[in-house]
Amino acid sequence: MKVFIADDEASIRDGLKCIIDWNQLGFTICGEAGNGDDALTGILKLNPDLVLLDIRMPRLQGTDIVELARKNNYKGHFIILSGFSDFKYAQTAIRYGVDFYLTKPIDEDELMNAAVTIKESLLEEHMHIDTLNQYKEKAKYAIIRDILLNTSDCRKINPEEINLSASVYQVVIYENFNQDSFHLTYNFADLLKVTNQDNNSFEHIQIHEKDVILLKDSFALRRFKDFLKHYEKAPQKGSPLDSLFITYGRTVHKIKEIHLSYEDALKLLNRRFFCEQNQHTIGYKQLPDSPMNDNITEEEIRLYYEKFCDYIQSYNRKMIADTLLSLEKKLYSTMCDLGTIKLFLADLYLQVKQTINHIYTTVDIPFPTNGYIIDFIERKYYLYEIISFFSEQFEMIMNAIGNPSSESILDDIVYYINHNFCDNIKLETIAPLFGYNSSYLGKIFNKKTGISFNSYVDQVRIQHSKELLLQTSLKVYEVAERIGYKNVDYFHKKFKKYVGKSPAEFRKKNS
Repeated sequence: MKVFIADDEASIRDGLKCIIDWNQLGFTICGEAGNGDDALTGILKLNPDLVLLDIRMPRLQGTDIVELARKNNYKGHFIILSGFSDFKYAQTAIRYGVDFYLTKPIDEDELMNAAVTIKESLLEEHMHIDTLNQYKEKAKYAIIRDILLNTSDCRKINPEEINLSASVYQVVIYENFNQDSFHLTYNFADLLKVTNQDNNSFEHIQIHEKDVILLKDSFALRRFKDFLKHYEKAPQKGSPLDSLFITYGRTVHKIKEIHLSYEDALKLLNRRFFCEQNQHTIGYKQLPDSPMNDNITEEEIRLYYEKFCDYIQSYNRKMIADTLLSLEKKLYSTMCDLGTIKLFLADLYLQVKQTINHIYTTVDIPFPTNGYIIDFIERKYYLYEIISFFSEQFEMIMNAIGNPSSESILDDIVYYINHNFCDNIKLETIAPLFGYNSSYLGKIFNKKTGISFNSYVDQVRIQHSKELLLQTSLKVYEVAERIGYKNVDYFHKKFKKYVGKSPAEFRKKNS
């Protein structure tokens, strides 16, 4: 607390400095004056907590100094020192808010009691101001929170009162880049290299345990833009920049629009799953342009796993890569939450695993367990990690099931037919898997094998039907379904064409 001494006699000023131990009492003498003009100037400039003021001063009387100081909004305390005990002087001094009127010569105990009383009053005032400031600060952040969440009536908010008046705003959300870490130790003002005195550049608030920054005015937005340039190249490992993941919303110009910028940043934070490797920032321009698709359906899972199974068996790595890219784009624009997306990906892989295992029963394929697959996908933070895993797994499957005698694409096609004859195989559907059009593939297949594509498929099916007729007790229509014929009469016709007798006659003769 500061004390200012004003008396026209230097010896009295010196005596007032020493008569009591101001430092022990909690005061520091901040200045002194020998005339009224200097006293008023010093009071208004230094804003002391306590003024010891002689009532008779050259140029300005003590009561005039008190009056003028009050008119200039000075709120401190006065102790008037006077050689007169005239009641009128005291009455005037009290009217202007003087705390004590002491007559000279000054009694040490009397001055000490007055100073102690004022000290206690000052401490109460400071405590009250601190409490009031805390309430105001809490109220301010509650208002900012409501603005961000769009739960306030902005028409009733005075931006000046909460230091929110600005020409432009932008919301930034940041968290640890390493999602296994939980504590951030960096001051955002230091990172932006701005002086945020009295929160003039930005406001920092936590919403649902997320660090939210509200940038205010063009200077802070320019500093943030410069700050983002550090991320154009990968930040140095272990640096503060390397530890942060940042999202930012659109720039807005009205308080009632601030929530739009916050919603952008929050959406982007929830879409961190779709970021690329080592990507530290994502901005509002990277939100999907088109409307979000509906939830993923069972039919879409089926289409994707059928494609992957076909391309794996045809060793078509290009189409696998293209389909994985298509899958990424599909998931990027879906409305589904992260849990649903991960469930879809786990289901997709398990369907591929089940289908390949069913087709290649004699091949030992080193698939991970179902539990491992589900846990692996659940633990991954990014889609690119899961897509990379799929690509590696599909390459492993192709290597495991690969045709050991394959010397040409036609050998691979024959190998594919021998393992998929029970499906509705057509030249038109197989040709694109191996990079051919159906007409050309039909010609070179006929030339290579000596028979047409459809005749080869029929022969493979009939050969397998003969094994089922002799090795199982399946009914004839069940055998027909097992080998890919939906119509039992058509199966009879084909069987008799290639074997010379009906399925029943063949079973009876050879059993």
